[in-house]
Amino acid sequence: MSTKVSDHILERLREWGVDHVFGYPGDGINGLLAAWGRADDQPRFVQSRHEEMSAFEAVGYAKFSGRLGVCAATSGPGAIHLLNGLYDAKLDHVPVLAIVGQTHRTAMGGSYQQEVDLHTLFKDVASEFVETVTVPEQLPNVLDRAIRTAYARRCPTAIIVPGDVQELNYSAPTHEFKMVPSSLDRSAWTAVPSEESLERAAEILNSGDKPAILIGQGAAGARAEVERIAELLGAGVAKALLGKDALSDELPYVTGSIGLLGTQASYELMRDCDTLLTIGSSFPYTQFLPEFGKARGVQIDIDPNMIGMRYPYEVNLVGDSKATLQRLIPMLDVERGGREWYDTVCDNVSRWHGVMERRAQQSADPINPEYVARALDPLLPDNAIVTSDSGSTANWYARHLTMRPGMRSSLSGTLATMGPGVPYAIGAKFAHPDRPAIALVGDGAMQMNGLAELITAAKYRELWEDPRLIVAVWNNHDLNQVTWEMRAMEGAPSFLPSQQLPDVQYAAFARSLGLTGIRVEKPEDVEAAWRAGLEADGPAVLEFLTDPAVPPIPPHATWEQMEATAASILKGDADRASMVKQGFKAKVQEFLPGREKK
Repeated sequence: MSTKVSDHILERLREWGVDHVFGYPGDGINGLLAAWGRADDQPRFVQSRHEEMSAFEAVGYAKFSGRLGVCAATSGPGAIHLLNGLYDAKLDHVPVLAIVGQTHRTAMGGSYQQEVDLHTLFKDVASEFVETVTVPEQLPNVLDRAIRTAYARRCPTAIIVPGDVQELNYSAPTHEFKMVPSSLDRSAWTAVPSEESLERAAEILNSGDKPAILIGQGAAGARAEVERIAELLGAGVAKALLGKDALSDELPYVTGSIGLLGTQASYELMRDCDTLLTIGSSFPYTQFLPEFGKARGVQIDIDPNMIGMRYPYEVNLVGDSKATLQRLIPMLDVERGGREWYDTVCDNVSRWHGVMERRAQQSADPINPEYVARALDPLLPDNAIVTSDSGSTANWYARHLTMRPGMRSSLSGTLATMGPGVPYAIGAKFAHPDRPAIALVGDGAMQMNGLAELITAAKYRELWEDPRLIVAVWNNHDLNQVTWEMRAMEGAPSFLPSQQLPDVQYAAFARSLGLTGIRVEKPEDVEAAWRAGLEADGPAVLEFLTDPAVPPIPPHATWEQMEATAASILKGDADRASMVKQGFKAKVQEFLPGREKK
């Protein structure tokens, strides 16, 4: 029997080691779907509820496996729906391949049903590589190059296969003029900077008395080296959100997250340092980095296009973080002076942990959202995978969860889109079916798409060796992050028609699908709910009724800024008295050595 183009696509994916494709069916990929039937569902077709979720699941799979994520969709509307997830992959530098259908070649250009100019549609999001397969001989090179480019550039790529091409008999490129052969191999490689640039970097790092290190996801493969250089320099280490799991938070000099969602200890580290080493991060908020001219800087990044643009670094080292640090460390001065700076950093970290503990213990109506995250922290399994959605839950994820060796975590770091928390966790479960996954989600994101993807979790739960997938919903009836941004940045009270959310029974919906569902209305029941979710024999939804008046206070907020926010609230916020009270209670914890729960 002859092999069709669609059969060869799946065969080639298997040869590349692809074992899952996240997608949604449509007649634009009917040929591929038929091939999946002939291939006994290898690689496995994972059906989401929406193509955007397929793309997010592919991103989650890629983030937590280190392998290519693949998503598939039909022409026109299906391809359009992939875009948000593919942009998430582009901005967070994740290798993802999109395979999409197109109308038959005979109809192209004829304003046919569901015909969209897919090259124009994808030319930005898949700017590194997007191509249409028009004849069978073109296929292996197009597919192989799309995969190699996705890996090499850490980006999304796309191939477009018209419906009639999918049904053609496959024939390989021949040894003729204007034929392009292809091959499968993708050998490993490592980039390292020059010896001269390493020596200049070492001189800068050796000259400092108050060194700071900022790491991102690019430092994840260099844990031992980051620890070693931090200890040699006596440096504090702050983490961009995408690097939250790149280094253990149990180390005394790790100050935690940086930025608006960051910690006071990280803010102080950047404010007071005289030397900055940035490793594998493109953290964009310059105002949270040292004042220009106050600190000498060195950056390490594998991407020459992303280096030297966030801070006036004196030396920009283009190379793999691990390999670069291995060459840089022997050049450092091991006979450095006193450790006063190191001790100060560690003291600031310890003090901040106390502030967070006290904030989480403050009373609220009905439940303090910070306490929900704080209660989870000591219960997290050592092999847990944690995803966070965008919104106020990202604040509590960033500040209250302690990453330990072996744990993994991520969120939409650069696009900061709503909606990936649950599909990321589903992608993680296919990448690591033997590990528990926990998604931290606000009620806005849950209503946007999380509820529908619970159906996907229910559909595939039997495939997972460890069937636990916990979706924790902060139910506060408010689009809370934007509400607080309006107050703090615009000086405007909450606009209820845009911000207020209906009260959905998330736990009850989970139970209707045969999943565990627990609604928590009192703070004394929070810990028990987490334990029940972690002990469940399948996916679980934990719905926590939290207080929208508890503010996600930035680490650099002053009393004057708090007063300005309070003034905007008093202009007409529906819950203004409670908000001012909660904000004062949260801020005052920074100035107290200890406090009992009120």
